Amino acid sequence: MKVVPALARGAVLASAIVGAGSAFAQSGDVNVYTYRESKLIQPLFDAFSRDTGIKVNVISASSGLEQRIKAEGANSPADVLLTVDIGRIEDAVRAGITQPIKSDVLDKIVAPQYRDPEGHWYGISMRARVVYASKDRVKETALNYEDLSDPKWKGKICIRSGQYIYNNALFAAFIAHHGEAKTEEWLSGLKANLAQKPSGGDREVARDIAAGKCDIGVANTYYWALMFNKEPDRKAWAQATKVILPSFQNGGTHVNLSAVVLARYAPNKANAMKLVE
Repeated sequence: MKVVPALARGAVLASAIVGAGSAFAQSGDVNVYTYRESKLIQPLFDAFSRDTGIKVNVISASSGLEQRIKAEGANSPADVLLTVDIGRIEDAVRAGITQPIKSDVLDKIVAPQYRDPEGHWYGISMRARVVYASKDRVKETALNYEDLSDPKWKGKICIRSGQYIYNNALFAAFIAHHGEAKTEEWLSGLKANLAQKPSGGDREVARDIAAGKCDIGVANTYYWALMFNKEPDRKAWAQATKVILPSFQNGGTHVNLSAVVLARYAPNKANAMKLVE
């Protein structure tokens, strides 16, 4: 699994940071633990360093960062945690690895519904969970999430594993709108409509629609944009599909939230707050 090498690299860096002792903590460097790929956010850190002269050290992994910070305890070098899912945000708060952020700057930028009332996290981006649909075979231009269990789509839906965090968040949102009983019924209908066993990622949903294996699928918006604009070998998958922004019957399009957390024992808190802001 790719997780192991990522965490192993993180362990090496974390050990080096802890081994440096208080001298490192006083250096002013900001130590970021992140679920985002380093290459995707490095331009932000580079710009911050140019503007402030403050170096940013990065540990990137696909899972387990909350547990790592908790295990490191008061000796943790982590200043900032960047999360990619509302569930992981809650995990961090419940694990006791966060501290409240007090910032007039952030309060002016981030609307109340996208931040923790007690300041333990602030949202930094949203991604919509939408429907990819075949341009040739799907006439619909609007759908509800509830429609995914309609028998008219039997054998026509593709989706990645229901255990993946993106789908977990969508299912949780469905519970919030309709309750557990109706959500269980909806999930049973969705499962009955699958064209194949859930597999792959969101890009593969578009691939399988383009190949005619299914007509619609559930995925995040930005994968489609990446395929269309940045990934020539996958552009045909995007060209064969269209994006439909579904909504709940009594609400809007489901979005998941990425957020920033200030670590409980942040050794470089002042500079960490500069980066957060």
